[in-house]
Amino acid sequence: MSAQSVTLGIVGASGLVGRELSKQAAESGWNVCGFSRKPRTPDDRVSEWRQWSDLPDFTGISALVNLAGDPINQKWTNRKKRQFWESRIGVTIGIARGLTQLTRVERPLVLVNASAVGVYGDRGDEILEEDSPPGTGYLADLCRDWETSADTVAAQGIRVMKWRTGMVLSKDGEAFKTMLRPFKMGLGGKLGSGKQWVPWIHIEDLAASMLHGIGHGALTGPINGTAPEPERNADFTRKLAKALDRPAFLSIPKFALKPILGDFASVVLSSQRAVPRVLLDSGFRFRYPTLDIALDDLVKSNVSKPEAAPQAL
Repeated sequence: MSAQSVTLGIVGASGLVGRELSKQAAESGWNVCGFSRKPRTPDDRVSEWRQWSDLPDFTGISALVNLAGDPINQKWTNRKKRQFWESRIGVTIGIARGLTQLTRVERPLVLVNASAVGVYGDRGDEILEEDSPPGTGYLADLCRDWETSADTVAAQGIRVMKWRTGMVLSKDGEAFKTMLRPFKMGLGGKLGSGKQWVPWIHIEDLAASMLHGIGHGALTGPINGTAPEPERNADFTRKLAKALDRPAFLSIPKFALKPILGDFASVVLSSQRAVPRVLLDSGFRFRYPTLDIALDDLVKSNVSKPEAAPQAL
């Protein structure tokens, strides 16, 4: 699909991934239309904003990307779980409902619907490609329902890709900044045994791969939005410490994570050795294929000099 004179609609354009996707799309010649519950002002990334509602208006949208979803990296109370469901499955159902207001000819040609590698559950050392079956657990169930809700869009004759994203690394992301703080003070360390696989991706590659998928008419179904080389948590820890030139000798045991993170502890301790087989086979070229290359970019962009470790009283 050519980007000339066509409009890319982004639900969640104001979020971390949405901002990067909007930037790359605009630079590639797309008109970008963002959807938001709050009034927003157009800029050089997003040329038009539309109000998100129970019946969203997708008139004139050539391709649609749904990035909506409350952050999962927080304590999972019953209220939060309802928000996780509504911000994912509820929004995707709303997209399907809005699309029914258009004729088949008027509808977007393609939908990229966010998902996550959490759909695989905790799978140890098993290599996970897109045809691997879903796993078990709360997050796996949530992601599976999320992807199933996108199938209602596919039933309308729209090509649907379900983007199973890993840990997104971005110098502007709060998750990455939070991760850096203890490492900068020399207090970084592995989580649990450190043997669990961490699927990750640089934010520039994530946005670029989505645009690649939109333009590649043969891609459909699940897509692992991860870098080609996942890392074990212990290796991830070691490489981040090396990039920061700080030690990382501490370890947070499994039993200590539960009081801090609640049920979310099961996510940081779970293992998904996910690889982007579909993207690689389609010819997508990663700018940051290894963690060393990604951290070199992110750390030098984010850190001027290491912070001093706190002194003992």
